[in-house]
Amino acid sequence: MISAAARTYRDAYAGLSRETWLLSFIMLINRSGTMVVPFMTLYLTSKEMGFSVGQAGYVFGLFGAGAFSGAWLGGRLTDRIGFYPVQLFTLFGGGLLFLLLGQMKTYPLICLFTFLLSFVNEAFRPANSTAIAFYSNTTNRTRSYSLNRLAINLGWAAGSGLGGLLANINYELLFWVDGLTNIAAAFLMWFLLKPAHYKPDRQTPAEKALLMPAYRDKKYMLFIGITVLFASCFFQLFTNLPVYFERTLHFSKPFIGLLMAFNGILIALVEMALIYRLEGKRNSMYYITRGVFLVGGAFALLNIPGIGPLLAFTMMATVTFGEILSMPFMNSYWISRTQPANRGQYAAAYTMAWSAAQTLGPMGGAQVAQHGGFQLLWSLTGAICIIASFSFRMLSRIR
Repeated sequence: MISAAARTYRDAYAGLSRETWLLSFIMLINRSGTMVVPFMTLYLTSKEMGFSVGQAGYVFGLFGAGAFSGAWLGGRLTDRIGFYPVQLFTLFGGGLLFLLLGQMKTYPLICLFTFLLSFVNEAFRPANSTAIAFYSNTTNRTRSYSLNRLAINLGWAAGSGLGGLLANINYELLFWVDGLTNIAAAFLMWFLLKPAHYKPDRQTPAEKALLMPAYRDKKYMLFIGITVLFASCFFQLFTNLPVYFERTLHFSKPFIGLLMAFNGILIALVEMALIYRLEGKRNSMYYITRGVFLVGGAFALLNIPGIGPLLAFTMMATVTFGEILSMPFMNSYWISRTQPANRGQYAAAYTMAWSAAQTLGPMGGAQVAQHGGFQLLWSLTGAICIIASFSFRMLSRIR
């Protein structure tokens, strides 16, 4: 039985390209410094900064607005100049902006540099998604995205765990570590990954007429709309949930960091092997529907009276399995609708959906929590996820 499990893990990682592994290693270094986002709300509402939960929600709204516009530009640039230079510039630029944001102490400057940081950071994502598609094939594409997610979540686990300890010392340390790991990732890409000089072939007028822009793909636009609903709920996990853990449940910052790290560790242990077993068995929407439903159920658990550390870990485990089932197959779904010449704009639309959710989710959730309480927030979040799950199911039946 142990040998069979070992073979499953070995086979799950077999057959992926060298470039896919390098991209994932670079992502691991980059995400190991991911400390600012899960602790940003706690930082802004700390005694040192003195802002309200509502004001922190508006800052995350600007973070989402910058990400939305940055994703659009990143997709356009990827289709025009290729994914390599876009990734290199945004990693380096994002690192510098993290360092600068940590030095901003007034609310207007925090808002401005949060927008600029997210604009540059999110322009990276369409280029990165296009690169993974370029270096993979149809037989291992979902696993290639899962390997990238594995790197993100291992980095997230390390960053969240260390971030909880550093936040206890000085919040400003989070910005330094996040910025320097971004810059380190840029240098690693420069030294280890040769430029692919990938640019889609020029299209003839006849070919352009047959090539569907993402915004004219009606089924895809419905998928994007439902994704915004789901992602708006999912982002509560990293913004308003840590505040709930600290203020309502009175968990310590190191313990909150451990809970956030648990999400990444579980993904690292389970996702690749599970995706290897599931890939190709059913269509992507089958898994997306069930994963989104699980996330909704996880948020509903937060309304159980007397929630303690054990139930908090149960909630994180449930939301993590929902994430594992849904997100890799969401990537497979949008890639399946593209051609090389329009892949950047499809990637941009998908990234923009998550960026819009970064505006709507944390900002809206913060206002609900401030005026209606956290119990109302978790009830709404769970209900919206379940509605999104059934909407994905209905979408799968549209031809």
